[in-house]
Amino acid sequence: MSDSNASAASGGHRPAGVEPADTTGPAPDPSEDRVQEAEKTMLEQMGGVSGLAYSAVPIVVFVVISTLASLMVAIWSAIGVALAIAVVRLVRKEPLQPAISGVIGVAVCSFIAYRSGEAKGFFLLGIWTSLVYGGVFLVSIVARWPLVGVAWSALNGLGFSWRKHRRAMLGYDLATLAWTVVFAAKFVVQQWLYVSDETGWLAFARIAMGYPLTGLALLVTVWAVRRASKVAEETAEAERADPALRSNPASS
Repeated sequence: MSDSNASAASGGHRPAGVEPADTTGPAPDPSEDRVQEAEKTMLEQMGGVSGLAYSAVPIVVFVVISTLASLMVAIWSAIGVALAIAVVRLVRKEPLQPAISGVIGVAVCSFIAYRSGEAKGFFLLGIWTSLVYGGVFLVSIVARWPLVGVAWSALNGLGFSWRKHRRAMLGYDLATLAWTVVFAAKFVVQQWLYVSDETGWLAFARIAMGYPLTGLALLVTVWAVRRASKVAEETAEAERADPALRSNPASS
């Protein structure tokens, strides 16, 4: 038999019991894709990297103008800057939701400052909003329905089976607690500065405790989502291997 015929014979017929090599590689993990998509969505909701600068500008303008001129001039200057930022984002085809939220937020804060007759009134909404949010997050932990887990499951239609697994619950509890601490810190520090009439430092605290602390809480949130997804995968594999485990999911 010629070499070519031998090659054809060996290549055309596979010995019994020998499977072809799998060259397709591991299948993509849908849960990992969801986590990565969540990270992207959360970053977009924050306005991206430029969102920090955009959100700080109206606050700085308000405080500087209120020091150099009247309260009304500061109010209209802050609103004007917020509108200008929204226009810039529109022209640059950037996500508009953060810019629109910024305009509404500046308008409401300015209205409160106008009604109170004091520049520090500009920060009242953020101070009391932090207290309310922190309280809601804390109550959700005590009620054993950590808000981070509830929100993630509701947004992705994953259900609430993670509540049966202690490791998943612990991850979501810690993520929710991180948000509670962030909001509590904002309230305590900024309320103290408000009572002390430290408007300049109040503006600094508003900026410094904004996106940086929010970014830290988001990191903990992403970690918790990854942890819960891993627990779900491990539990599913264990149940396939031993169906008896389905009756005792809390051990995972």
